[in-house]
Amino acid sequence: MALDSTSDISHVIQLAVAPVFLLAGIGAFINVFAMRLGRIFDRSRLLEDQFNTCEPGKRPAIRAELQSLGRRARMAYVGIVLDIVAALLVCLLIAFAFVEHFFGFEIRGVIGGLFIAAMVSLIGGLIAFLREVFIAVRSLSIGLPRPVAGQGDMADGEHKP
Repeated sequence: MALDSTSDISHVIQLAVAPVFLLAGIGAFINVFAMRLGRIFDRSRLLEDQFNTCEPGKRPAIRAELQSLGRRARMAYVGIVLDIVAALLVCLLIAFAFVEHFFGFEIRGVIGGLFIAAMVSLIGGLIAFLREVFIAVRSLSIGLPRPVAGQGDMADGEHKP
C-alpha cells in the first residue's frame, strides 16, 4: 500500500507510537537492572576487601554472601541482555512497519514475528528480574545473624530429623 496523503503518513506514525511506549517501559526495566547491578558490584567490592582483612571465622559468611551476589549479578546481566534484545526487536518492528507502508511490501508476518520475539525476550528479562529478587530476598536476614555456609538455620541443640 503506497502512501497517497498526509493522513496516510499520520496513520503510520500513530501505529508506531504504541511500540515507542513499549520501548520506554523496556528502558525503565534496563535502568532498574543497571542500578541493581551497580549496587551488587559495590557490595561485592566491599566484601572482597573485608575478606582479606577479617578474622578467619567470618570468611565463610562473607564467601556465602559473595556467592549469592555472584548469582544475582548473573541474573541481572541476563535480564539486561534480554531486555536490550527486546528493545532492538521493537526498533526493528517499527522500522519494518514503516517499510511495509512506504514501499508496499507485504511483511506482516515479519512484523508479527518481531513482536512475538520481542515479547518472549521481555518475558525472559522479567523472569530474570524475578529470579534476581528471589535470590536477594532469600539471602536477606533482618535482625538475625546469617548462618555460616554448611551450618544451616538450626538453633543450638536442634538436630535435623
